[in-house]
Amino acid sequence: MIEVERVMTLDHALADVVPFLADFSRTEMWDPGTVSCARVDDGALAVGAEWDNLSEFRGRRTSLRYRLDRFDADRLTFVGHNKTATSTDDMRFEEVGGRTRLTYRARIEFHGLARLAAPLLKQEFERLGDGVADRLPKSVDHALGAPPL
Repeated sequence: MIEVERVMTLDHALADVVPFLADFSRTEMWDPGTVSCARVDDGALAVGAEWDNLSEFRGRRTSLRYRLDRFDADRLTFVGHNKTATSTDDMRFEEVGGRTRLTYRARIEFHGLARLAAPLLKQEFERLGDGVADRLPKSVDHALGAPPL
């Protein structure tokens, strides 16, 4: 298993940030590994909503079906599955003086023989985490408007 965690401060209110990030199709904007991500069901965003995510890692593309497993005012959890891995994106939010502190944790559990490669991939997942920490705040600013000065 590989875990990567990044803490970011977003210059927007928690009440605006959580609904924006609850739509997992927006990972295209902030996750450097995501090639495409499309919702596969209809209706309001709620626990049980699902997305097909196509990611590229080390030059290879892989698809995962993600499900929104937790949707609270201060926490979102998405779990993606395919035959090789289970990926969990957990986002915890805290309001700090009108801004939002986001603790983003990605956990990847490999299945079968792929588990043997996990220790060799940690550094590359750390680089992806750095990319998320760089892109996610910019994506939120772009979508929600420039932060107040």
